[in-house]
Amino acid sequence: MPNSFGILFTITTWGESHGTGIGVVVDGCPPNLPLTIAEIQAELDRRRPGQSDIVTPRKESDTVEILSGLHEGRTTGTPISMLVRNADQRSEAYDEMVEKFRPSHADYTYQAKFGHRDPRGGGRSSARETIGRVAAGAIAKKILALAGSIEIRAYITQVHDIVMPAVEKFPTLAEVEASAVRCPDAATAGLMIARIKEVRSQGDSVGGAIECRVRGLPAGLGAPVFDRLEADLAKAMLSLPATKGFEVGSGFAGSRMKGSEHNDPFAMLDGKVRTTSNRSGGVQGGISNGEELIFRTAFKPTATILQSQKTVNVQGENTELAARGRHDPCVVPRAVPIVEAMTALVLVDHWMRHSAQNRIFKF
Repeated sequence: MPNSFGILFTITTWGESHGTGIGVVVDGCPPNLPLTIAEIQAELDRRRPGQSDIVTPRKESDTVEILSGLHEGRTTGTPISMLVRNADQRSEAYDEMVEKFRPSHADYTYQAKFGHRDPRGGGRSSARETIGRVAAGAIAKKILALAGSIEIRAYITQVHDIVMPAVEKFPTLAEVEASAVRCPDAATAGLMIARIKEVRSQGDSVGGAIECRVRGLPAGLGAPVFDRLEADLAKAMLSLPATKGFEVGSGFAGSRMKGSEHNDPFAMLDGKVRTTSNRSGGVQGGISNGEELIFRTAFKPTATILQSQKTVNVQGENTELAARGRHDPCVVPRAVPIVEAMTALVLVDHWMRHSAQNRIFKF
């Protein structure tokens, strides 16, 4: 189904930007998992609007309600349904968009596909849909932490043409969260924040890139051919609003290298097969090799800008649109916890699939 994700650990998200609320149903969660609302709320607080002066000023507490699947602080093994109610809708800002398509937004394509759309805040195409993903991802993160001490860390490496210097060490959560832009390099973060404020004052927007690293991942997760680990990660990342690119390990830079330069030599270290470099990004043949998983996702500039742009209306007439409303001048800072959530969902699902295939039957 188009609103569902996963094979064994599945999520189905629902709701619109300016509807009653946004929600998700999580199915396949193991029973007896210790879980609190506070753990889920902590992740939603990282994603919510209005948390700094470089994001949309829409005021939403994004308070989560768990409607099913949890009893006395533990999961029951049945579907977990969660709801976040919308509170600060200002639908009148979208009146003009009922008739006019925003350039590079989903207005036209939704109209072309369904013949009808909810123009208020973009409806289902709004990034507010990702609330359900982050809530579900909090559960997936908890499973990964308890099952294998797996740690996921995403952070911004680029805003517009400002690029963070390469870092070798795994950043701490405190380092990432130290700035509103979620870049662990303080000097670069300051430049990024200044650039976002600059373009916002011009009624414009910018894009950027997020790197995600996962440590503690065992070898063997993934599958050959169609369900390769990096393929499912690519689908997860490119399903996010505003994404336009994905690369793992050396990525596109690897295409400019020779095999002798790119190959990761194997070595026995502490009784385990390891690689002495990691240009593969922790994945070989579609399967994790036990090294740190590293990938990057590119985000385009926010489509809705406060400048006059040429467009077409629903009657097929050329016109212009100067959008109103409250929008992120750069979506990337708030996308960091969303990237982590989708990563956790992919990894939990593959862990379950790996266990089902390799550990139930003993021959």
